[in-house]
Amino acid sequence: MKSDCKENPLCTEEIVKQTLDCTVYTFLHRSSTGCFSFRCDGKSTHVLFALINIFGFTISKEDIQAFLKKNAFVLFTVAAVVVGIALGFTLRPYKMTYREVKYFSFPGELLMRMLQMLVLPLLVSSLITGMAALDSKASGKMGMRAVIYYMTTTFIAVFIGIIIVLIIHPGKGSKEEFGKQQKIEQVSPADAFLDLIRNMFPPNLVQACTQQFKTKYGKRVVHVTVTVNDTLFNSTNATQEVMEITREEAIPVPGQVNGVNALGLVVFSMCFGLIIGNMKEQGQLLRDFFDSLNEAIMRLVAIIMWYAPIGILFLIAGKIVEMDDLTQMGGQLGMYVITVIIGLMIHAILILPTLYFAITRQNPFIFIAGLLQALVTALGTSSSSATLPVTFKCLEENNKIDKRITRFVLPVGATINMDGTALYEALAAIFIAQVNNMEMNFGQIITISITATAASIGAAGIPQAGLVTMVIVLTSVGLPTDDITLIIAVDWFLDRLRTTTNVLGDSIGAGIVEFLSRHELRSKDVEMGNSVLEEKERKKPYKLISQDSDFENDKRAHSESNM
Repeated sequence: MKSDCKENPLCTEEIVKQTLDCTVYTFLHRSSTGCFSFRCDGKSTHVLFALINIFGFTISKEDIQAFLKKNAFVLFTVAAVVVGIALGFTLRPYKMTYREVKYFSFPGELLMRMLQMLVLPLLVSSLITGMAALDSKASGKMGMRAVIYYMTTTFIAVFIGIIIVLIIHPGKGSKEEFGKQQKIEQVSPADAFLDLIRNMFPPNLVQACTQQFKTKYGKRVVHVTVTVNDTLFNSTNATQEVMEITREEAIPVPGQVNGVNALGLVVFSMCFGLIIGNMKEQGQLLRDFFDSLNEAIMRLVAIIMWYAPIGILFLIAGKIVEMDDLTQMGGQLGMYVITVIIGLMIHAILILPTLYFAITRQNPFIFIAGLLQALVTALGTSSSSATLPVTFKCLEENNKIDKRITRFVLPVGATINMDGTALYEALAAIFIAQVNNMEMNFGQIITISITATAASIGAAGIPQAGLVTMVIVLTSVGLPTDDITLIIAVDWFLDRLRTTTNVLGDSIGAGIVEFLSRHELRSKDVEMGNSVLEEKERKKPYKLISQDSDFENDKRAHSESNM
């Protein structure tokens, strides 16, 4: 049966229902009035017909196939998260040993190692090529916009964390509700700040690829001579006695810790890229080299992404099996987790999208939908650095962000822009004060705000860096640093949430900087491999999924032939 309502203004849901006497639906065409022609052989799709007519869109078999093809990785990754959670809780009753958990989590460990393998060459090559593609004036403006965005969102995140924890007051109660405390390594805020500056200028670039500078503390025995006056009450005579006192004092000692010095490599790569860009033809060979290196790394990312759902599944399942007894999630600790989640959700779902919309006047949730693969990967790996390759792919392929922006903004953002970490540290510091029944005055809250912002900048994009930098925040207001161990039991979970917030903040920042820098990008000559316009004219070699639209062209031609 064929029903044509092309010019019929009464083509409504009732008209559609009258035609439901067929089993096969074939879409022919739709007119500008909102009506459509179809051929059907059954009643199994009557709801679909009604929805098509009411909401004004058409869904065909080709549309469904295209959606599945385009979003296959996202669907697989989301499914892996769901299956991983279910598998983890299923295996918890079996009380697996530590060795068994490590064996079980091995596929997830492989994913982390593969992603971390690509971080170093990707960070260096992307920053160098991104800076080389811009002149110093354009890069200066973009850098200023990025820094203003980073500082603004970080201060907002800290403010949200402080307000939420003061309103909910999750630390109400006694410290005895928590288990036995552990000792935390003491860190001087001054030494931590100096270490941050030192790491910006590594003396050895090769060493910076594997180690960071970190001040350690040694003990030194000090002999002090003290003169004591012994005055008698009933006599004007006084005797002096010389005493020697021996004491130990902690002294700063230069040291190294394992881990990529991302901050130092970022500073070097930015300067190196600017120099290459100013060398014009002389630097073209180096530009081509790093551009090819960046392209090769992204092709490796395309291969690794096929394995990502499996790795994420075992990462999440392994963590759920390994975590402590869930009964300790009650009371203060449970309220603390809820408070952190509320704060992160306000920042990620309300503040960041609102900021994006206010500046670009574009739908932020369409932009965020293109980031879903990166956000799920961040949730699974709990590392913004390990997620960096996937973030590049999502922004450049799905959201069509200019490569000159992503290569400049993302590596810097993954290193210094930690909205989720800043919110978490400010909130956790006040929570620890509440647990110890310590009232924080306005000056101390301001101090926490500033130090939480500074500490988040120094937090490298590695798992659980927030616990390390939180020592700085607690020390600045005289809170006991050993109390950090009170929240370690739930940090593995919260670390994943704040990492996801960090990645979202970096990505939205890239979108905002591109919008504000559109005039500089247009005025600059199009550079090979760096322009979105150029990417639209040729297929990207590292694209994970071929988004061939031949079926759309065929359907359009078929529809036109039947009009």
